[in-house]
Amino acid sequence: MKDFLSVNEFSKFSGIEKTTLRYWDEIGLFSPAKRDPNNNYRYYSPDQLIAVHFVTVLSELNIPLKSIDSMKNERNPKSVIQLIEHQEKLLDQEMRKLQERYSVIHERRASILEGIKALKSESSIEVTYLEEMAGVLGPPNAFGDGEDFHDPFSRFCHLADELRINVNYQIGGFHETPDSFLEHPGQPDRFISYDPSGNYKRPAGNYLVAYSRGYYGQFGDLPEKIKAYTAENALALSGPAFTTYVFDEICLDDPSQYLVQVCVAASKRRAV
Repeated sequence: MKDFLSVNEFSKFSGIEKTTLRYWDEIGLFSPAKRDPNNNYRYYSPDQLIAVHFVTVLSELNIPLKSIDSMKNERNPKSVIQLIEHQEKLLDQEMRKLQERYSVIHERRASILEGIKALKSESSIEVTYLEEMAGVLGPPNAFGDGEDFHDPFSRFCHLADELRINVNYQIGGFHETPDSFLEHPGQPDRFISYDPSGNYKRPAGNYLVAYSRGYYGQFGDLPEKIKAYTAENALALSGPAFTTYVFDEICLDDPSQYLVQVCVAASKRRAV
């Protein structure tokens, strides 16, 4: 190999972009072995192909160039292990954030597709099998005089960080009993974040599933339709009732067109 390599040659052998080599030289991180005094061209020695590996490996680990530069001339195993352990912790945090963002995307996508599927159905109420679904339950709601859905919901969102609840997931209403929903659908006993890592599990099974258009807490005549459907089909409702806005402000700008899903465990009523 030649005694010295031009910036083009060194770039080719090292796989480092010429613009990157020039930038590293400008900030004093990694400089050529010499410069031509006549034209100021950069020339690198073949040995620098090994020396630059220190910079490329650590920069690929997303370690700041400033940190790499501060230890390039006095590095040792102890200082390097401290540096990469610190970076490992940062990457662990970033990976958790990315995984959570991916999970939110996955859950949001599934919810919106569920809404699209529901709109294609001929009936807004049916009994269907639902898989187990995880979530995080918020604290019990307390409705003061004149308060509607939005007041406790605002309190729930305000406490979300403290309760470690991710409000980027779909947020739904949780009614302790079917009657609780049917009597006051816009006043859930709790709120629930459908975080798949949550400890609360909605059991798999057959559920009465119904849909309605409207803004938060507005269900129109859906409770009456559910009562009528239940009576006509001799169904018994049990367990908590869940309300989830599969279409919300994330995918619609008209609140009146939000789409809420109501589901509650259903079974055939036993003959007396």
